[in-house]
Amino acid sequence: MKQLQYFSGGKWLNSKTEKYMDVYNPSTGEVIAKAPCCTKDEVEAAIEAAAAAFPAWSATPVMKRVQVLYKVRELLEKHMDELVDILCRENGKSWGDAQGDVLKAKEGTEQAIAAPNLMMGESLMDTAVGVDTTLYRESLGVFAGIVPFNFPAMIPMGWMFPMCAATGNTMVIKAASPTPMTCMRIAELYQEAGLPDGVLNIVTCSRNEAELLLEHPKVKGVSFVGSTTVGLHVYTTAAKHGKRVQALTEAKNHALVLEDAPIGRTAAGIINSAFGCAGERCMALPAIVVHESIADALVADIAEKAKGMRIGPAWLKDTDMGPVVSASHRESIRNWIETGLKEGAKLVLDGRECTVSGYENGFYLGPTILDHVGPEMTVGIEEIFGPVLCIKRVKSFEEGLALMNESRFANGSVIYTQNGYYAREFARQTHGGMVGVNVGIPVPVGMFPFAGHKDSFFGDLHCLGKDGLRFFTESKCVTTRWFDEAELRREKVDSWDGTV
Repeated sequence: MKQLQYFSGGKWLNSKTEKYMDVYNPSTGEVIAKAPCCTKDEVEAAIEAAAAAFPAWSATPVMKRVQVLYKVRELLEKHMDELVDILCRENGKSWGDAQGDVLKAKEGTEQAIAAPNLMMGESLMDTAVGVDTTLYRESLGVFAGIVPFNFPAMIPMGWMFPMCAATGNTMVIKAASPTPMTCMRIAELYQEAGLPDGVLNIVTCSRNEAELLLEHPKVKGVSFVGSTTVGLHVYTTAAKHGKRVQALTEAKNHALVLEDAPIGRTAAGIINSAFGCAGERCMALPAIVVHESIADALVADIAEKAKGMRIGPAWLKDTDMGPVVSASHRESIRNWIETGLKEGAKLVLDGRECTVSGYENGFYLGPTILDHVGPEMTVGIEEIFGPVLCIKRVKSFEEGLALMNESRFANGSVIYTQNGYYAREFARQTHGGMVGVNVGIPVPVGMFPFAGHKDSFFGDLHCLGKDGLRFFTESKCVTTRWFDEAELRREKVDSWDGTV
């Protein structure tokens, strides 16, 4: 049993708390570590450490700051298998999904390495006669990162910290207590790369202690990923205390499948989108809106492919789908399936009683498919965050698009079709902030923003892309005027009052 520490001011410290939170291996059901519920004093000390590190770090030239990120990128590649293994064992993702998580952390690091270009401002000579104006982008101070369990590498160490650090800010990350070890190991790599003490700090704690991150006067901004309920609280509380906020929240992404879509390729894309990461991602595809003329054929193909998925321990490289993160989350997903059946959905594939030989205590669920999900059924409306696929049948493109746009969430939306007209109209009219045309997981590369809409996002500036750069910087405009010597001499003559 490993008792974890927290990271503050460049030191790994034992917490003074008496409360520790279990970190499970979801594949076995065993507790593999204990994460401290850091005290409010320890959270405040981490904030103070970040504040103390800010003046020197922000004064470090950006070209020198990103040298640390160059080294981190190399260390991520060097330690890739180690990081993937840690992530598999604490989160339950399959090896391939876990590797994608770490690779996304590397992608975010590479995007932040471009900070010298991204931070370049704007200028105009002669905004008036002899007057020049220049816009600079400056760092702000301490940021807080509050992260979920499902992407322990990508979200804190890809979306949040690299750009925060590259732009000259410091950060306190509240790691997810079920999955803190991947983030902590990458923090050790930052130390190895030469990151100054206090620029990065990591705590684990409950919501009570984390409230300090939303209210502390030295915290200038908060980046959050999690549920809509908590995200709205983070947004309103932090904004009330004068902080900038980006809160990425829940989703219920839909795909519209038109009758000209190729069944086999479409089914394969849906399988990857719906059941990858055991459905525990905000860009999963848990709802399919399909033209009724091909619905039977599509559902049959999806079910056949889903039955062939290999379910097992996350670290085995031939595992297609690992367990969900915890026993309580598995029970929540089972309850959602029961709700769907009570509401009248038809059970095509049932994964509730999935077990894996030799790993009977693991938190396994198999792929589950619910067909004939009506527009009023909550199972097709609310986020389940598990390997449950809801099938909704429609008669036309217009009916399907309208049904999708009724959702209060608008993270991603997808269309499967070979018709260019409908693809264009879908991209233009859908409410989803990230759109896929024959692409089941339309997450853009890091140079573009992760752009959820409606109740999937609260704030003004999304993470990643140019939005991410703007979130971590403030603009400053400098207007300059210089006088030549002749002007100054004339001014002296004009101001002389005749006295000697």
